[in-house]
Amino acid sequence: MDLTKDNIPTLIRQIAIPSSIGTLFQTLYNIVDVKFAGLISPDAITAIAKSFPIYFIIIGFTAGLSIGVTALISNAIGKNDEKKASLLLAQAILTSLIISFLVTLVGIYGTGPILKFLKTNPEIIFYAKDYMDIIFLGASLFFLQLTINSFLVSRGDTKSLRNVLIITFFLNLVLNPIFIYGLYFIPAMGIKGIALATLCSQLFGLIYIILKVNKTNLKKFLNPECFIPKYNLQKEILSQTIPATISMMLIGLGVFVLLFYVSTYGDYSAGGYGAAIRFEQLFLLPVLGLNASTLALVGQNFGAMNFVRIHETYTRSIFYGTLFMGICGLFVFFSSDYIMYFFSDNDEIIFYGSTYLKIAAFAGPCYPIFFISSALLQGLKKPNYQMVINLMRMVILPVCGLSVAVLYLQVNFTTMFLVVLTINYVFAAAVYKFSVYQIDLMRKNYKPNLDAV
Repeated sequence: MDLTKDNIPTLIRQIAIPSSIGTLFQTLYNIVDVKFAGLISPDAITAIAKSFPIYFIIIGFTAGLSIGVTALISNAIGKNDEKKASLLLAQAILTSLIISFLVTLVGIYGTGPILKFLKTNPEIIFYAKDYMDIIFLGASLFFLQLTINSFLVSRGDTKSLRNVLIITFFLNLVLNPIFIYGLYFIPAMGIKGIALATLCSQLFGLIYIILKVNKTNLKKFLNPECFIPKYNLQKEILSQTIPATISMMLIGLGVFVLLFYVSTYGDYSAGGYGAAIRFEQLFLLPVLGLNASTLALVGQNFGAMNFVRIHETYTRSIFYGTLFMGICGLFVFFSSDYIMYFFSDNDEIIFYGSTYLKIAAFAGPCYPIFFISSALLQGLKKPNYQMVINLMRMVILPVCGLSVAVLYLQVNFTTMFLVVLTINYVFAAAVYKFSVYQIDLMRKNYKPNLDAV
């Protein structure tokens, strides 16, 4: 496929659908983990729910690095500079190894204090530590897999990661009960087994992605010298990935913020909310697929300075995403109680989770604007704007609104999320207008290099 010339609706489908299918299996993977934790005990499912903001340290760094590297590589490909694209990948691998080591240290020593801050009881902290320590020890697997895969995504290949996520879902489904309950010479490990199954799946995925990248024309330019640190390229990578990483971390911080306020209603309110957001991710799948297609299309077309295609990519993706999320919201609203029965038979967990899902059903049309706008700004090499948007949406506005509503007015659980819903709609309108303005501004300011024509 040629991302700078082919029909845009066709390209969106070719890139977004495999990405969405892959993310579907990734979400099902997470749901299976929550289900198995629920079979251990209500405390175990709450431990995984409360660990999510900490887990997001890995997700945020890996996704931010991947997004930034994808934008840079796709931009280089748009300029027909395959050699630089290969060099960027090699340098990004070095960066990911260093960051993964630091993340491991922070995660292992920070999990306990963070959970205590969230007013977590000691038994749940014990479960969470058992789970998260193993996950953080294998952090480099997460980093390497997504960093190397960014080279494939920048070329429009989302099928390879899709295949990885489908296979690892079934692998995890088999390994979870074996590691949790034991089999023959394998001891029963409880919640530690869920984490170990995840690392085994990540290792398989990493090997598969390396083999796929090795089949591209990357080999023409990649050699051991490419892995020697190069200041200019490292600076370029960090200038793009640091804001993207901070943006992703702000999403994790936003979940942490919400968990803080949710936890004022009790530990099981956090358990219900945590399980519910795992299910809610199912309906974000097409949006995340559109995010991937927008990043690749905008990145390459920005390299080719084709602003008409950038504008069409953005507006079509927003339309597809909001239409789908509006339809899905109806299903979520009417099936929320049955959804929560799948995760737990605890009445409190079911009540809090279903209440959140009923309100979240109405927030669906906001998410495409947030995610696709972020991909647009990243592809335009303006990651700082993406960072500010996430800071406002996930931290500043919720803290201001919920501090008044929950801590001062002491509203109930339902009203708390109605406040969040209102914030999302108002800010989504502002983000959409700002994103369209950025496309128009860059088009007006663009001055073609006539000497090169």
